Amino acid sequence: MYAVIESGGKQYRVSEGDRIMVEVLPYSIGEEVEFDRVLLVSSESGVKVGQPTVKGAKVVSRVEALQKGPKVKVWKYRPKERYRRRQGHRQLHTRLHIEKIVN
Repeated sequence: MYAVIESGGKQYRVSEGDRIMVEVLPYSIGEEVEFDRVLLVSSESGVKVGQPTVKGAKVVSRVEALQKGPKVKVWKYRPKERYRRRQGHRQLHTRLHIEKIVN
């Protein structure tokens, strides 16, 4: 059984027991998060595709950690002008453990 959920403008294919990294969510470690934007649910009885979401379906998960992603280096450069700028960025992520899929 799996589902496709939407979080932070991105789509994730999840199954029970999976661990996923999503963009930072306003929850603390150990809190339960419910996703009601379920776009697709596949189970033994068949596949349900939402238009745009599946009615009554939700995915229950728990926050495991709040962490930073890999560092991305940004360079700005203009030739022949002695202009060089370097900047680094680390995106914040929330690691979730998918507990159950309700359809």
